[in-house]
Amino acid sequence: MTIDPSLIDDCVHCGFCLPTCPTYGPLWQQEADSPRGRIWLMKGLAEGTIELTDTVVDHFDRCLGCMACMTACPSGVRYDLLIEEARALVERQYDRSPDDWLLRKVVFSVFPHPRRLRATLALAPAGRHLPLPRFLRPLVRLAPPWRSSERPPALTSAVGERRGRVGLLTGCVQSVLFGGVNVATARVLAAEGFDVVVPEGQSCCGALHLHAGRKHEGHERAGRIERDFREAGVDVIVTNAAGCGSHLKDAGLDLAVVDVSELLASVDTQAPREPLDLRVAFQDSCHLLHAQRISDEPRAALGSIPGLEVVEPVEQAICCGSAGIYNLVEPDAAAELGARKARHVAATGADVYASANPGCLVQVSAALRRADHPLPALHPVELLDASIRGVPANRLVTEARR
Repeated sequence: MTIDPSLIDDCVHCGFCLPTCPTYGPLWQQEADSPRGRIWLMKGLAEGTIELTDTVVDHFDRCLGCMACMTACPSGVRYDLLIEEARALVERQYDRSPDDWLLRKVVFSVFPHPRRLRATLALAPAGRHLPLPRFLRPLVRLAPPWRSSERPPALTSAVGERRGRVGLLTGCVQSVLFGGVNVATARVLAAEGFDVVVPEGQSCCGALHLHAGRKHEGHERAGRIERDFREAGVDVIVTNAAGCGSHLKDAGLDLAVVDVSELLASVDTQAPREPLDLRVAFQDSCHLLHAQRISDEPRAALGSIPGLEVVEPVEQAICCGSAGIYNLVEPDAAAELGARKARHVAATGADVYASANPGCLVQVSAALRRADHPLPALHPVELLDASIRGVPANRLVTEARR
């Protein structure tokens, strides 16, 4: 193991992490599928008392990497670094089954490349009627029924008092499925006084890679993003995808990285808001709530919209099952967590479901459709954009993805 033993020793095995761990509580109730159980496995690997067997790898693979344990931990254990190193070790030293290897090969050959992803998604409807191998079925089942090819202009100029020049990360999955979120982000930031630059030719930031144990490539891609944005002459990189933001913040970049809700919370509101009489179920994304420790900011943004009622689904700390590529490589566990989250969202009686991460929006929307309770699925910044532009609530709901 290439991991600092002191990180392992920080865990006192108190059990505070257990109630918030989705793989321990809602799913399997096994010690080895809890954070402290996995840390025991890491300790055994580091000391050479256990080997990297199929069973050990399975327990690491079952971890969503949601970081809820870090929020609950009273000892400040850096579980994020621990699971990152454990997964990197697995990728270096473990021979995966042919199906597992091929699925991961397909995922990383497609998802970080927007053109390939668009082409693959276009084939998904036909794939539902074909006898696909079992390991490829989650790719088809999760493919959402919407696409979005919108892209913000290279520069959206600030309106009113100019507060800075920022660069917008458009993302790989985000740019294919949620291009409208990027356009809305640029408009909202411009309305609040920021020049918004969208560098051409942005590549994947590497969040998916790091999450799956491809540490070197994850950091290499993050460095590439920093170079692209530095050349664009921006003060800060703004993200609207929680997983991307978490990864870039942890990658040690010299250029500042902020979530769009953080940036909006740092300035006084200058753009007038029109009422949106809607009841919105807001779900915390794990990589916003637990990894970035951002909770108040998106709620403050939504709270600035007149007439909008924000309701909280229960079990906010529990992951929805998206978790990078988790819903593709662990589809059964992910589907169970998605159904659980969808039930909690539906129970709020909301008109709209909102979350600040593309994976969550895809995962929970799919679960809501399976439960015959589809809801309009929006990023919080899209609600802000609609309010600033005076889009009527009924039109927003009618035209929204679900």
